[in-house]
Amino acid sequence: MKSLELVIERIILSSRWLLVVFYLGLVAALGIYAVSFAYKFLKVAAQVFVYDDAQMILAMLGLIDAALVASLIVMVMISGYENFVSRFDEADAEVSFLGKLDSGSLKIKVASSIVAISSIHLLQIFLNTQQYSSQQLMWATIMHIAFVVSALMLGFLEQIMNGLKK
Repeated sequence: MKSLELVIERIILSSRWLLVVFYLGLVAALGIYAVSFAYKFLKVAAQVFVYDDAQMILAMLGLIDAALVASLIVMVMISGYENFVSRFDEADAEVSFLGKLDSGSLKIKVASSIVAISSIHLLQIFLNTQQYSSQQLMWATIMHIAFVVSALMLGFLEQIMNGLKK
């Protein structure tokens, strides 16, 4: 019975390597998103003398939004791999952030990134209010508030958990 238990434990522990498929998929998605970002950037650059201030602000917010999403993908890939698969062997001064994100702080950073992305989307909506109905504005605001409250609650719960660990 003990040998069966050891085999099951080895299988379960080895299954974490299946996560690598997901992280490599995120690497590919990040590459595709980089191409999309380059296309958006070229469109903005081509219109630099055509856009008025409001259009340029909206275009820049779109680029900032893309950068935040890309950062979120990288954060999830690196932290997920380090927390659930294996430590990076090449963790030198260039990547000093490695090993500093546990699953709790990753949740906080992901939630903060989602709030930042939501804030940019909400700002884009408010800069284009003529294109949205009052109901759409209300729901966008409610969703943003829900993201903010969720991030605050995650932070609060993480603080409680850290207090219990001490």
